[in-house]
Amino acid sequence: MLNLSALTEWPVIFPTPVTIASVEALRFQNRYLVRVHSTDGAEGVVTVNNRLEYLWPILQQIVAPYFVNRDARDLESLVEGVYTYKSAYKLAGIAFWSPVAYVELAILDMLGKVAGKSVSELCGPLLRPEIPIYLSSSRRDTTPEEEVAWLQARLEETGADAVKLKIGGRMSHNADAFPGRTGNLIPLARKTFGDAVTIYVDANGSYDAEHAIEVGALLADYGIALFEEPCPWQEYWQTKQVADTLAMPVAGGEQDSSLPLLAWMIRDRVVDVVQTDVMYNGGMFRLLRVARLAETAGLPVMPHSPKFGAEAAAVLHFGAIARNLGPYQEYSGAYKSPETWYAPTFTIHKGTVAVPTGPGLGVEYDPTIWDKADLFW
Repeated sequence: MLNLSALTEWPVIFPTPVTIASVEALRFQNRYLVRVHSTDGAEGVVTVNNRLEYLWPILQQIVAPYFVNRDARDLESLVEGVYTYKSAYKLAGIAFWSPVAYVELAILDMLGKVAGKSVSELCGPLLRPEIPIYLSSSRRDTTPEEEVAWLQARLEETGADAVKLKIGGRMSHNADAFPGRTGNLIPLARKTFGDAVTIYVDANGSYDAEHAIEVGALLADYGIALFEEPCPWQEYWQTKQVADTLAMPVAGGEQDSSLPLLAWMIRDRVVDVVQTDVMYNGGMFRLLRVARLAETAGLPVMPHSPKFGAEAAAVLHFGAIARNLGPYQEYSGAYKSPETWYAPTFTIHKGTVAVPTGPGLGVEYDPTIWDKADLFW
């Protein structure tokens, strides 16, 4: 158990049970939401990743039934207990822990609304009201010139001073997305962005250790500040070889959802920066446990989160309370004009995004969307 100091106040904040009555999964305008209600009529909502499109049967058949009729005040222990419900541990991985995260975060939103406190206040203390972000590109279908021009425009629009580029070909056995892309992209990005911009790269497991170390030498020549997932994510020993060899920090952990495995990765320095995903790893409490492990080892946490808007709310609250947050937190470079069916707008201002201050996750949804949304069951 995490035993956050803030949780010791929950019996005072919630003197009577908050019984979970229902869990729903919905789709609205190709966005995905999970909503919970209590028996007293309280509501919690979270916008989740698009994996709900195919993971909803696990949510419907295993995760939701476990949480219904339980006391939401016991949320931390409920997240622990669901692992053995109906032998759910046999499904362990992103496919199981994502639905758990959906429900946990919706319940945290509901509890915050009941208490009139934000999630970061419930789990805090609050350390930072706004989060410095790096603009994350998810594209490999661009030429170096197209990619750099696109990101340069985003930097100018947002005032950000950090970006992440995709290199390699994604789990591609040392192949580039197309010949010469990475070798041309890195020098062009540095020349265009200038020395004041922090540049990260993400290989998505493109290389074996030997080739990753060669690529790392190129990256070092241009002052790249972070090398994410150089080797296939389950090739832990290859990743460790890269981390042990290169001077630049090597990041990983996005795909990992086993807490014992993450503890080993942190203890044995498989990576230098821990990038556990709040959805993939099972929610806020489990991500905070990983952060505490990393903090003890002197490592920063920079959660994987190439999202924007309401879908980024949970990881912004994490960033508000994580003691060992890295210098920047990931945010989608494809951030669009504010969507109109929720507030706030999550605007990037001078390279930062404000942590929502309203109750729960701090997102207010247009009530008319529920009549237009499709239920998954």
